[in-house]
Amino acid sequence: MQAFPRVLFDEAHSESWTIRRDVAEAINPAHPDDNSYARAAELLRRLGHTVTARLAGPLDAGTLQEQDVLVIAHPSGERWERTTGQGSPVFSAAEIDAVEAFVAGGGGLVVLAEEEQDKYGNNLAELLGRFGVGVEHTTVRDPGHAHRGVVTWVLGERATNDGLLAGVNAACFYRSGVLTLPDPATVGGVDATVLFASSASADPAGAALAVAVRHGRGRVLVFADSDLFGDDSIEDHDHRALWGNVVTWAARVPDDNAAVSRDERKASLFADLKATVEELRPLQVKDGSVPSEKPRAKALVATIGGKLAEISPYFPQDAAYLAAVRDDLAKWSAQDLGVPDFLDSLQLFHPDTQRVDGLEHLVVFPMYTQNGNPNRNLEAVWLRTIWPDWLAELESSGYDNPMFVPIAFEDFTSGYDTHSAVLFPETVAVRQAPERFTWGGIFADREAARFRRVAMAATATLKLDLPPDAARLLESQRLAQDTFVMWDLIHDRTHSHGDLPFDPFMIKQRMPYWLYSLEELRCDLTAFGEAVRLEEKGVPHARYVQHAILFDRLFRFPITGDRVRNYDGLGGQLLFAYLHRNDVVRWTDNRLTIDWARVAGGVADLRGEVEKLYRDSIDRSKLAHWLAAYELVSGYVEPNPGSTWAKGIQALPEEQKAKVDAVLADEFPLSMFYEALRRKLGEVVESTRGIRA
Repeated sequence: MQAFPRVLFDEAHSESWTIRRDVAEAINPAHPDDNSYARAAELLRRLGHTVTARLAGPLDAGTLQEQDVLVIAHPSGERWERTTGQGSPVFSAAEIDAVEAFVAGGGGLVVLAEEEQDKYGNNLAELLGRFGVGVEHTTVRDPGHAHRGVVTWVLGERATNDGLLAGVNAACFYRSGVLTLPDPATVGGVDATVLFASSASADPAGAALAVAVRHGRGRVLVFADSDLFGDDSIEDHDHRALWGNVVTWAARVPDDNAAVSRDERKASLFADLKATVEELRPLQVKDGSVPSEKPRAKALVATIGGKLAEISPYFPQDAAYLAAVRDDLAKWSAQDLGVPDFLDSLQLFHPDTQRVDGLEHLVVFPMYTQNGNPNRNLEAVWLRTIWPDWLAELESSGYDNPMFVPIAFEDFTSGYDTHSAVLFPETVAVRQAPERFTWGGIFADREAARFRRVAMAATATLKLDLPPDAARLLESQRLAQDTFVMWDLIHDRTHSHGDLPFDPFMIKQRMPYWLYSLEELRCDLTAFGEAVRLEEKGVPHARYVQHAILFDRLFRFPITGDRVRNYDGLGGQLLFAYLHRNDVVRWTDNRLTIDWARVAGGVADLRGEVEKLYRDSIDRSKLAHWLAAYELVSGYVEPNPGSTWAKGIQALPEEQKAKVDAVLADEFPLSMFYEALRRKLGEVVESTRGIRA
């Protein structure tokens, strides 16, 4: 399954542009930039796209079936342009049929035309006619809106606020023709948007220079000029952002619902094990013991041990651990099913030493599930490790986190039919805690699935126009899952890095909950900043991590869970309030807008405030730190009108425990914006309980 698009440049129809720099130098030794799209191709590769060239042969279904985007860049006869010299600039009727079918089936097509289009000897007009787009034989002139004073270097006027143009304000069309739009009456199933047009003072005036068309399940982008993404022009204005946006927007979204093969015998054995565990669970009480129906419970425990013996050969890497589980089950039964103790088996389970992509584990423990079932019931979980090569390389190159184990569900018992998305050894019933914990598992597939469901509902409700990469993130489970793996790796590591005035695992301490809010938010703000840095280095998932952090924090966190000291919710409220206060996000006319170009700067500024709080608090007393943190949060999120803390130190009780007890359950209530959003999305959030990818 391909998370990032596969882009095919056609170079078999005498195109004037090539993605192969050496070919451009051979075509045009004096000025190869005039024929090279090598920089455009490299930009796409840095975005994670696979980019190849079609050097010979016809475009047919076989050629296109493995591609997500087809790019056709100005085919021409040799009389008018230096070209690749391969094939004819004329597409056959069969090729045009194949391209149309490719688009209708979900593929993307990017076509770059030219001024005085008719003279070049190609039949782009026939090809584009299938999508209702025409290219007029003309050259636009606009002395009032010209790049470097050249009247034919026309500065296009942005004609839409569509998210397709996120981060794009200016583009230059060098010697451009103009486009005509589809007529819905004659071209069915077509939805067209003008992206850029000539100005009112141009000749011709108000004419389309770039259009986006939806056709069937696919998308088409047409530009009336091919120079704007060439090697000598792609750095001009916002051309880089525009190029990345249009190719990502056009690209087919992978089918995440494709059937995955599974060993049916293993699945059947797990189903039997799961059914027996589910029969035992109702007999247990909160601490995991079984106070009644002991004969029946002991029989079930014995059956579970037998079923574990039967399924264990399918998990050879867990042989010692699963044998210890059977021993712990037997000891539990022999001790009359009192409070369970699975320390011996827990100490033999080390998924952190087996981070191999796709490696499966079978986990059986009496445990509670964080954000899920509070009781220590027996659980059986069949899971799969997520450890692709790119993640292993990232972890080994400055983001070392040996305890981090990203995982995905294969199947699970009802303790995970909840909002829980973690597997932590701390939750297992044991006689004493191990000297140290060596691993922690995070179910990235569940994180990604619930993120996508809530974020899609939120962006639709708030009428937020999404950049193409953000839209693709919400559409693709595979991409979202990989994105969360990267986010989790950096976030989890950050808890023990930086200027820390207290134990980073302060969840074990008793202090006001806004301290937990700031710690979790600090880790996410740091992950966001690292993702910005990694994006600049060409790490493809990094851009998506930024979107995921922003959307999950703004949309899901504030409205998830109850309002009793909801520290993750407060962190989301703080991020929204900070960005709103600084005009990075706006809620106007019942529509949310985001200044995408300023998001990274806004997040960095808030991170700076939080990090200054931490750094300064190293020299503060605990109470002074608590008060400083309260001041930071309350500077952006309005405290409860009945708050004792809002009245200052003189209103607080003397004893430290009493100070913590003085924190209201909802010390920082939801704003009217979030109250309204919660009413609209509450059912969507609840529907993510037990969600599967």
